[in-house]
Amino acid sequence: MPPMFSRPRWLRWCLAGALSLGAVGTSLTLPAATMPGTDDSDRVMKRALDAARDQRFSAIDQGAIQDHVLAGYVEYHRLKARLSTASAAEINDFLVRYGDSPLADWMRGVAQTRLGQLGRFDDLLAISDGEPSSTIRQCYYYTALLDRDPGQAAQGGEALWHVGSSQPDACDTLFETLKRRGVLTDEDTWERTMLAWQNGQSGLADYLADQLPPSWQPAIASYERMRGNYAGVTGVPLNLGPDGEASGALIAATFHAFTRADTEAALEAWRKMSPHVNLAPAQRHEVEHDLAFYSMVRDVGNNQGWVDETLPRLADTDLIELRIRNAVTSGNWPNVVHWVQALSPEARQDAHWRYWLGRAREAMGDDDAARQAYALAANERNFFGFAAADRVGQPYRLQMADTRITPLQQELTAMLPVVQRTEALMRIGEEGLARSEWYTAAARDSEEQAEALADYAIRQGWYAMAVQTTIAAKQWDALPWRFPAAYRDSFLQWGERNQVDPYLLMGIARRESAFNPAAMSPVGARGLMQLMPGTADHVARDLGISAPATAALFDPQLNIRLGSRYIQSMLERYRGNRIAATAAYNAGPGRVDRWLASAPSEFDRFVESIPFRETRDYVQAVLAYRVIFESLAKQGDTQGVAMLSPTERQGRYDATLIARN
Repeated sequence: MPPMFSRPRWLRWCLAGALSLGAVGTSLTLPAATMPGTDDSDRVMKRALDAARDQRFSAIDQGAIQDHVLAGYVEYHRLKARLSTASAAEINDFLVRYGDSPLADWMRGVAQTRLGQLGRFDDLLAISDGEPSSTIRQCYYYTALLDRDPGQAAQGGEALWHVGSSQPDACDTLFETLKRRGVLTDEDTWERTMLAWQNGQSGLADYLADQLPPSWQPAIASYERMRGNYAGVTGVPLNLGPDGEASGALIAATFHAFTRADTEAALEAWRKMSPHVNLAPAQRHEVEHDLAFYSMVRDVGNNQGWVDETLPRLADTDLIELRIRNAVTSGNWPNVVHWVQALSPEARQDAHWRYWLGRAREAMGDDDAARQAYALAANERNFFGFAAADRVGQPYRLQMADTRITPLQQELTAMLPVVQRTEALMRIGEEGLARSEWYTAAARDSEEQAEALADYAIRQGWYAMAVQTTIAAKQWDALPWRFPAAYRDSFLQWGERNQVDPYLLMGIARRESAFNPAAMSPVGARGLMQLMPGTADHVARDLGISAPATAALFDPQLNIRLGSRYIQSMLERYRGNRIAATAAYNAGPGRVDRWLASAPSEFDRFVESIPFRETRDYVQAVLAYRVIFESLAKQGDTQGVAMLSPTERQGRYDATLIARN
């Protein structure tokens, strides 16, 4: 995305936004009278829902809405308003009747919170179906279990206690009771003190330390010394605490800070201490994982020997993959082979690492082994699978599932209650609630019904909902639904006008917003291509048009026009190179300029060397997506489709790629 953009976690905020619309009762909507397609019953329903949100129940004509498909939304607000006196039986009746709707989950959540606040713990357990998802509700839930299932309450309470941040007041009764019962001990308080310190919560750490008895004073004094002198960790007594168990947590927490401050010095200290300290296996693994990670990320040459000795013992896939990337970046091909073979058998099957094994074998002169590795990698549908196919000169493998739905299935799908509720919510301008209805069904339904829902969403032009349906139902090969031809005419139009590959534009929009024109990131990026208002203003000025109103960025046509012009400027900056331009769209051109100044010169090694994982993944996804969009435009035929141009594959990735004005 353009600089100043923050890549949206569109799935997270899409769901969260929809949940807040239902649970909190807020919505950005048009007046019902202005919405096309609404009839009198919908208008009455919309007014009733607005009144219910405001708890103006006397203004609702219940008889006029009782047969409406959305009547449950008004009932939700009525019951929510009187939870203080509602019985568990009433709440459970609501949960059963609306069990196929997100209304049930929302009601269970707000009821658990309210019943917990009131101390109605029997009723709270009666409406629960296992551990709740939110921390506050978990606190109340395990408090309710203190006398009914002490073992489960203790297990849940300990998990809530052992975090490095403050917990809500709802946990107080649970924690106090577990302390009185001896479940939470002084050792637990000390461990949480160390977790808080590691998490940067010094105020909480000091508060917790103050709760410890005088016998812990030597441990507290050592902790206070370590806060100002990490190198002093080598002098930490090994018998701190009444039972000598406090030293391990303090040493682990100190190394957490020491490693980040001075990785080389931290490793030197660790090598001296490691044979003599008695740390729990998890603590020792955490210390060594951090040391290996920061040694590789910071390229601490003096630490490399220790890292290579330690990685096989840690057996951590992420660390070994980082080691491979470093070997690729430096061009040490024997090391690439060695560390790819050190991966677990499952990880080695990934096209990513099969590709690099092929590249290494090729560079080392073993063409037969290289071709075998490439051929295996080319079976996958992703950036490195397509790059491997290019290496061996074979068409891309889409592995596309059949997405045909029979007319009878389509007719039956239209009759589903979730479809009827979703359509009604769309008609009255409640898109957030509509998405929640749809996503709840997609996650819960059978594979066959989820396929029918995805097909229905495509036919209705609900592109973002279709994409989300495939994700919720894990329909990874349903490419026409995962990559719909959303707003295709606009992408073609503005791609042609701005001389930008339209399939690249579609790949960017698919990655940025999943084709949700109303998408907004937490930092304010808007629309299909996630434009920040400031960047949109700048692009508009370049085009000689008025700066758009913030709300106008949700208009697909304008968003695509401005987004395509911005990516055009990045293409101009990097001589038409889509890899560099796409990286700049996400991370900003200043960073890409710096990367090019010291990057490996080949396209694949440049991509692998990008230091931001988000940008690495972004570039790979967008370029793979553009292959899929172009292939789908040709009815799934990949003949003649190329992920990269010859210049992009064979050109040098260095400072000469940057066009100078």
